[in-house]
Amino acid sequence: MPLLALAISIWLFLAVALGHLPLADWPSLPFDSTRMTMEQVILAYAILPRAVVAILAGAALGLAGALLQRLLRNPIADPSTLGVSSGAQLAIVTATLFLPSVLDGYRALVALLGAAVATAIVFLLGWQRGFEPVTMVVSGMLVGITCSALAAAMTLSQGEYLMSLVTWNGGSLSQQDWSTSLTLGIELLFGLVITALLVRPLTLLGLGDTSARSLGVTLTSMRIAIASLAVALSAGVAAAVGLVSFIGLAAPALVRLLGVRTARNILLLSPVAGGLLLWLCDGIVQLLASSAGETFPTGSVTALIGGPLLLWLLPQVRTTELHQQSDTAVMRNATLLRLIGLASLLPLLAAITLVVARLPDGWMLLRGDLFWELLPARWPRLVASASAGGLLAMAGAILQRLTANPMASPEVLGVSGGAGVGFAVAVSVFANPGTPELFLGAGCGATLVLFVVSLFANRRDLPPERLLLAGISISAFSSAILSALLAVGDQRSWQILAWLGGSAAAATPGTALFLAGLTVAVLIAGLFFTRWLTILPLGSATSLALGMPLSNARTLMVITAGVATAAASLLVGPLSFVGLMAPHIAQRAGFERADTRLIASVLIGATLMVIADLGARTLTFPYELPLGLFAAFAGAPYLVWMLGKRQ
Repeated sequence: MPLLALAISIWLFLAVALGHLPLADWPSLPFDSTRMTMEQVILAYAILPRAVVAILAGAALGLAGALLQRLLRNPIADPSTLGVSSGAQLAIVTATLFLPSVLDGYRALVALLGAAVATAIVFLLGWQRGFEPVTMVVSGMLVGITCSALAAAMTLSQGEYLMSLVTWNGGSLSQQDWSTSLTLGIELLFGLVITALLVRPLTLLGLGDTSARSLGVTLTSMRIAIASLAVALSAGVAAAVGLVSFIGLAAPALVRLLGVRTARNILLLSPVAGGLLLWLCDGIVQLLASSAGETFPTGSVTALIGGPLLLWLLPQVRTTELHQQSDTAVMRNATLLRLIGLASLLPLLAAITLVVARLPDGWMLLRGDLFWELLPARWPRLVASASAGGLLAMAGAILQRLTANPMASPEVLGVSGGAGVGFAVAVSVFANPGTPELFLGAGCGATLVLFVVSLFANRRDLPPERLLLAGISISAFSSAILSALLAVGDQRSWQILAWLGGSAAAATPGTALFLAGLTVAVLIAGLFFTRWLTILPLGSATSLALGMPLSNARTLMVITAGVATAAASLLVGPLSFVGLMAPHIAQRAGFERADTRLIASVLIGATLMVIADLGARTLTFPYELPLGLFAAFAGAPYLVWMLGKRQ
């Protein structure tokens, strides 16, 4: 298999190179541009260095993935799944938009800073659960969502940079000289030397913390050193060529698939596999570009392997039966009075948002004819936002009980990603898509993802934690497709990005009332699951012993959560973090029972989205910012706050 992949890669490279210039006309070393024809310059300074960059970048990512997987004893750890790449992305986008001068000579340091901060947050979240694989990946996904939402919102706010940033985000390997090859080569060489010095501690870490400590390994300092090396390698690639996803996941997996088992050999061969894999993918991209006339960033194509690969690796992931624990710092019995208070707060806040407005003259309270004139345009988006928040919160509450994992959220199902792909496909297929076509596309995408996740939920032997990973896998695959569609480079990219940010501005009275009615219907359905939601956190064995139809119960609850998430995504975009925050806030407020927590989560989620909508349409008046951005703004501080709460 490796020899076949190498042969195909060489053939693809020669097909591109020889198609551009016959072998007899290739320039000789050393290259001298002053004595070359234009075709020779393109070959010497574009085609040849592109192949070298593909090999070096893939090797660096393969080594980074092998280091992270060995460090965490987690076969699905890599810079993409742990939020490392997203942190580098956010840092580069921020510097490009607001401090472009900093990128001159310091691009790698900017990417390294962003990747380091994102990785630190993910590791702090995972540390509280002993770096348990599912928690690490879910934490990485949530941090990645935050970074990606902020990066997308800032990209939308600076239209002149849109396509260059979209292409960079997709991971473009196009070259104009050999400087990138030299930089990546030096970084990879240092990485290999340091890895050689760390082989023994990495081998001992595979024995477990207790054994490694007894054999003289200083766990904290060693973890920091290994993680720092992996982050530096990933950030270097991100700064040089943009985001190239899942090579760090695939390379070690392919090496293990070939029968390699020792830590030393996996660390040695993963860079080889990574370089070969990225070179192969880039050759395929160039072949498609020459035949189809469309240029896709190589990173968006490599990301297509991520979802299927994660699904294939699920059986290898060690899981720990997690049980939700009550917080002794809160009251255990939620009273009817508390629910009444929450129910009263929502309409009060809604009334305030309807009468408060920001106009060219400043803030004012709407009264009289002006209030009634603006009311038909304001109440549908208010109702749609509140209903979407309630649906997402309900889905989050169900998922957290279903998986016994407090880090679960609706985004984990991948339904939002599926809706986004369907929306993007509708935009790309139809010449002038209207609301029916867009809703049809998004609905089909969400339904397809829901069907796949339901198949996983219906397996009795599937631990609930792996259901989260199935959703993450599908979400990663959806994101890869979106990246490829965004990289086409026309007005469709702007439209897709705007919808992904989330906005309730397009809500009509009909869609708002539909969402509100669906919220009530899903809440009623959720209340019928109260007994199941009470038993499930006790574990699969206990649930079966108590006569619970485990497979059917999981399927029904996944479908309910998926319908709620899909409906919210269809009408106001794939929002972030509300499904994570609202159930946690409900628990902290004292709503411990399954039924009261479900109702409280709906009310809190609706309240959060009403506040987010108010900020989205008033903070940067007269321009409206993405609704999902404000949900992410609320979620990021909440994640940081959770770091101080030891489970």
